[in-house]
Amino acid sequence: MKVSLFATCLVDMFQTNVGKATVEVLERFGCEVDFPDGQICCGQPAYNSGYVNESKEAMKRMIRTFERSDYVVTPSGSCAVMFKEYPHVFKDDPVWKEKAEKLAAKTYEFTQFIVRVLKVEDVGAKLSGRATYHTSCHMTRLLGVKDEPMKLLANVDGLEFTPLPNAHNCCGFGGTFSVKMGNISQQMVDEKVHHIEEVQADYLIGADCGCLMNIGGRSKRLEKPVKVMHIAEVLNSR
Repeated sequence: MKVSLFATCLVDMFQTNVGKATVEVLERFGCEVDFPDGQICCGQPAYNSGYVNESKEAMKRMIRTFERSDYVVTPSGSCAVMFKEYPHVFKDDPVWKEKAEKLAAKTYEFTQFIVRVLKVEDVGAKLSGRATYHTSCHMTRLLGVKDEPMKLLANVDGLEFTPLPNAHNCCGFGGTFSVKMGNISQQMVDEKVHHIEEVQADYLIGADCGCLMNIGGRSKRLEKPVKVMHIAEVLNSR
Protein backbone atom coordinates (compact mmCIF):
# COMPACT_ATOMS: atom_id res chain seq x y z
CA MET A 1 0.00 0.00 0.00
CA LYS A 2 1.51 3.31 -1.11
CA VAL A 3 1.05 6.25 1.25
CA SER A 4 2.18 9.86 0.89
CA LEU A 5 3.01 11.67 4.11
CA PHE A 6 1.59 15.16 4.48
CA ALA A 7 3.82 16.32 7.31
CA THR A 8 2.29 19.78 8.02
CA CYS A 9 4.18 22.97 8.88
CA LEU A 10 4.38 22.35 12.62
CA VAL A 11 5.86 18.87 12.19
CA ASP A 12 8.29 20.11 9.55
CA MET A 13 9.52 23.05 11.62
CA PHE A 14 9.04 22.14 15.27
CA GLN A 15 8.14 18.49 15.89
CA THR A 16 10.00 16.39 13.34
CA ASN A 17 9.95 13.35 15.63
CA VAL A 18 6.17 13.15 15.08
CA GLY A 19 6.74 12.79 11.36
CA LYS A 20 9.37 10.12 11.93
CA ALA A 21 7.07 8.18 14.28
CA THR A 22 4.21 8.39 11.79
CA VAL A 23 6.36 6.92 9.02
CA GLU A 24 7.76 4.14 11.22
CA VAL A 25 4.32 3.01 12.40
CA LEU A 26 2.96 2.98 8.84
CA GLU A 27 5.98 1.07 7.53
CA ARG A 28 5.58 -1.49 10.29
CA PHE A 29 2.24 -2.44 8.73
CA GLY A 30 3.54 -2.74 5.21
CA CYS A 31 2.96 0.76 3.88
CA GLU A 32 5.38 2.17 1.35
CA VAL A 33 5.68 5.80 2.46
CA ASP A 34 6.91 8.64 0.28
CA PHE A 35 7.27 12.35 0.98
CA PRO A 36 6.37 14.56 -1.99
CA ASP A 37 8.80 17.46 -1.70
CA GLY A 38 6.46 19.96 -3.33
CA GLN A 39 4.30 20.21 -0.21
CA ILE A 40 3.98 23.51 1.62
CA CYS A 41 1.39 24.97 3.99
CA CYS A 42 -2.15 23.75 3.29
CA GLY A 43 -3.38 27.34 3.37
CA GLN A 44 -5.39 27.06 6.57
CA PRO A 45 -3.96 30.08 8.47
CA ALA A 46 -4.70 32.46 5.60
CA TYR A 47 -8.05 30.84 4.84
CA ASN A 48 -9.27 30.98 8.44
CA SER A 49 -8.19 34.62 8.64
CA GLY A 50 -10.43 35.50 5.73
CA TYR A 51 -7.82 35.61 2.97
CA VAL A 52 -9.59 33.06 0.78
CA ASN A 53 -8.31 34.16 -2.63
CA GLU A 54 -4.77 34.53 -1.34
CA SER A 55 -4.83 30.98 0.05
CA LYS A 56 -5.91 29.38 -3.23
CA GLU A 57 -2.44 29.28 -4.78
CA ALA A 58 -1.12 27.29 -1.84
CA MET A 59 -4.11 24.96 -2.11
CA LYS A 60 -3.54 24.43 -5.83
CA ARG A 61 0.08 23.58 -5.20
CA MET A 62 -0.91 20.99 -2.60
CA ILE A 63 -3.45 19.47 -4.98
CA ARG A 64 -0.77 19.16 -7.67
CA THR A 65 1.76 17.78 -5.20
CA PHE A 66 -0.44 14.88 -4.09
CA GLU A 67 -2.22 14.33 -7.42
CA ARG A 68 -0.52 10.97 -8.05
CA SER A 69 -0.73 9.69 -4.47
CA ASP A 70 -2.88 6.65 -3.64
CA TYR A 71 -3.42 7.74 -0.03
CA VAL A 72 -2.45 10.92 1.82
CA VAL A 73 -1.90 10.53 5.57
CA THR A 74 -1.21 13.35 8.00
CA PRO A 75 -0.55 13.40 11.77
CA SER A 76 -2.94 16.34 12.09
CA GLY A 77 -6.71 16.27 12.16
CA SER A 78 -6.78 20.01 11.60
CA CYS A 79 -4.79 19.90 8.37
CA ALA A 80 -6.75 16.87 7.16
CA VAL A 81 -9.91 18.94 7.62
CA MET A 82 -8.40 21.68 5.47
CA PHE A 83 -7.92 19.25 2.60
CA LYS A 84 -11.55 18.22 3.02
CA GLU A 85 -12.51 21.90 2.72
CA TYR A 86 -10.82 22.35 -0.66
CA PRO A 87 -13.86 21.22 -2.73
CA HIS A 88 -15.92 23.96 -1.08
CA VAL A 89 -13.24 26.56 -1.76
CA PHE A 90 -13.20 25.64 -5.46
CA LYS A 91 -16.94 25.01 -5.79
CA ASP A 92 -17.24 27.57 -8.62
CA ASP A 93 -14.25 26.20 -10.55
CA PRO A 94 -15.19 22.86 -12.16
CA VAL A 95 -11.62 21.84 -13.00
CA TRP A 96 -10.11 22.50 -9.59
CA LYS A 97 -13.21 21.33 -7.75
CA GLU A 98 -12.85 17.88 -9.29
CA LYS A 99 -9.16 17.76 -8.45
CA ALA A 100 -9.90 18.92 -4.89
CA GLU A 101 -12.56 16.24 -4.45
CA LYS A 102 -10.09 13.53 -5.43
CA LEU A 103 -7.55 14.80 -2.90
CA ALA A 104 -10.16 15.08 -0.15
CA ALA A 105 -11.39 11.54 -0.76
CA LYS A 106 -7.95 9.97 -0.29
CA THR A 107 -6.82 12.05 2.69
CA TYR A 108 -6.81 10.57 6.20
CA GLU A 109 -5.70 11.63 9.64
CA PHE A 110 -3.09 9.20 11.02
CA THR A 111 -5.25 7.24 13.51
CA GLN A 112 -8.20 7.32 11.13
CA PHE A 113 -6.07 5.62 8.47
CA ILE A 114 -4.73 2.96 10.83
CA VAL A 115 -8.15 1.93 12.14
CA ARG A 116 -10.39 2.46 9.11
CA VAL A 117 -8.06 1.57 6.23
CA LEU A 118 -5.41 -0.73 7.69
CA LYS A 119 -8.02 -2.28 10.04
CA VAL A 120 -5.55 -2.29 12.94
CA GLU A 121 -6.36 -1.44 16.56
CA ASP A 122 -3.29 -2.89 18.31
CA VAL A 123 0.03 -1.70 16.91
CA GLY A 124 2.09 -3.49 19.58
CA ALA A 125 3.09 -0.32 21.43
CA LYS A 126 4.36 -0.28 25.03
CA LEU A 127 4.44 2.71 27.38
CA SER A 128 4.19 2.64 31.17
CA GLY A 129 2.40 5.34 33.12
CA ARG A 130 -0.85 7.21 33.53
CA ALA A 131 -2.10 9.07 30.48
CA THR A 132 -4.94 11.35 29.50
CA TYR A 133 -6.02 12.50 26.06
CA HIS A 134 -6.85 15.93 24.65
CA THR A 135 -9.50 15.85 21.92
CA SER A 136 -8.69 18.56 19.40
CA CYS A 137 -11.60 20.57 18.00
CA HIS A 138 -11.15 20.18 14.23
CA MET A 139 -10.37 16.49 14.42
CA THR A 140 -13.40 15.56 16.50
CA ARG A 141 -16.02 18.10 15.42
CA LEU A 142 -15.23 18.60 11.75
CA LEU A 143 -13.37 15.45 10.71
CA GLY A 144 -15.47 13.21 12.96
CA VAL A 145 -12.52 11.19 14.26
CA LYS A 146 -13.35 10.40 17.89
CA ASP A 147 -13.14 6.67 18.61
CA GLU A 148 -10.02 5.77 16.61
CA PRO A 149 -7.45 7.28 19.01
CA MET A 150 -9.20 5.70 21.98
CA LYS A 151 -9.17 2.25 20.37
CA LEU A 152 -5.47 2.48 19.67
CA LEU A 153 -4.54 3.83 23.10
CA ALA A 154 -6.58 1.11 24.81
CA ASN A 155 -4.17 -1.45 23.38
CA VAL A 156 -0.92 0.22 24.44
CA ASP A 157 0.70 -2.18 26.87
CA GLY A 158 1.37 -0.62 30.30
CA LEU A 159 -0.61 2.55 29.70
CA GLU A 160 -3.17 3.46 32.33
CA PHE A 161 -5.73 5.75 30.75
CA THR A 162 -7.72 8.38 32.67
CA PRO A 163 -10.38 10.53 30.94
CA LEU A 164 -9.65 14.25 30.91
CA PRO A 165 -12.34 16.42 32.57
CA ASN A 166 -14.02 18.72 30.05
CA ALA A 167 -11.97 17.10 27.31
CA HIS A 168 -14.28 18.62 24.68
CA ASN A 169 -13.15 22.16 25.56
CA CYS A 170 -10.72 23.91 23.23
CA CYS A 171 -7.17 24.29 24.51
CA GLY A 172 -7.07 27.91 23.32
CA PHE A 173 -4.70 27.45 20.38
CA GLY A 174 -6.98 27.80 17.36
CA GLY A 175 -4.12 28.85 15.07
CA THR A 176 -4.11 32.65 14.79
CA PHE A 177 -6.67 32.88 17.62
CA SER A 178 -3.89 32.32 20.17
CA VAL A 179 -2.06 35.33 18.72
CA LYS A 180 -5.00 37.65 18.19
CA MET A 181 -6.73 36.77 21.46
CA GLY A 182 -3.75 35.99 23.64
CA ASN A 183 -5.35 36.76 27.00
CA ILE A 184 -8.39 34.59 26.32
CA SER A 185 -6.22 31.83 24.89
CA GLN A 186 -4.11 31.81 28.05
CA GLN A 187 -7.16 31.40 30.27
CA MET A 188 -8.36 28.49 28.14
CA VAL A 189 -5.04 26.66 28.17
CA ASP A 190 -4.66 27.29 31.92
CA GLU A 191 -7.96 25.49 32.44
CA LYS A 192 -6.71 22.60 30.29
CA VAL A 193 -3.45 22.35 32.24
CA HIS A 194 -5.41 22.39 35.50
CA HIS A 195 -7.50 19.40 34.42
CA ILE A 196 -4.39 17.50 33.32
CA GLU A 197 -2.87 18.10 36.75
CA GLU A 198 -6.17 17.11 38.36
CA VAL A 199 -6.00 13.56 36.96
CA GLN A 200 -2.28 13.29 37.89
CA ALA A 201 -1.30 12.29 34.37
CA ASP A 202 2.27 11.40 33.49
CA TYR A 203 1.46 11.90 29.81
CA LEU A 204 -0.81 14.27 27.96
CA ILE A 205 -1.51 12.71 24.55
CA GLY A 206 -3.05 14.41 21.54
CA ALA A 207 -3.22 14.16 17.77
CA ASP A 208 -2.68 17.77 16.68
CA CYS A 209 0.71 19.40 17.07
CA GLY A 210 -0.75 22.90 17.45
CA CYS A 211 -2.72 21.88 20.52
CA LEU A 212 0.22 19.98 21.95
CA MET A 213 2.59 22.90 21.38
CA ASN A 214 0.17 25.23 23.16
CA ILE A 215 -0.52 22.92 26.11
CA GLY A 216 3.09 21.82 26.37
CA GLY A 217 4.41 25.37 26.29
CA ARG A 218 2.05 26.53 29.00
CA SER A 219 2.73 23.45 31.15
CA LYS A 220 6.45 24.14 30.93
CA ARG A 221 6.03 27.78 31.91
CA LEU A 222 3.93 26.71 34.89
CA GLU A 223 6.58 24.09 35.72
CA LYS A 224 4.18 21.16 35.51
CA PRO A 225 5.81 17.71 35.22
CA VAL A 226 3.51 16.21 32.56
CA LYS A 227 5.14 14.93 29.36
CA VAL A 228 3.31 15.96 26.19
CA MET A 229 3.27 13.37 23.38
CA HIS A 230 1.69 13.08 19.97
CA ILE A 231 -0.22 9.83 19.58
CA ALA A 232 2.13 8.79 16.77
CA GLU A 233 5.02 8.91 19.25
CA VAL A 234 3.02 6.82 21.73
CA LEU A 235 2.15 4.22 19.11
CA ASN A 236 5.79 4.05 18.06
CA SER A 237 6.95 3.29 21.61
CA ARG A 238 8.21 -0.27 21.86
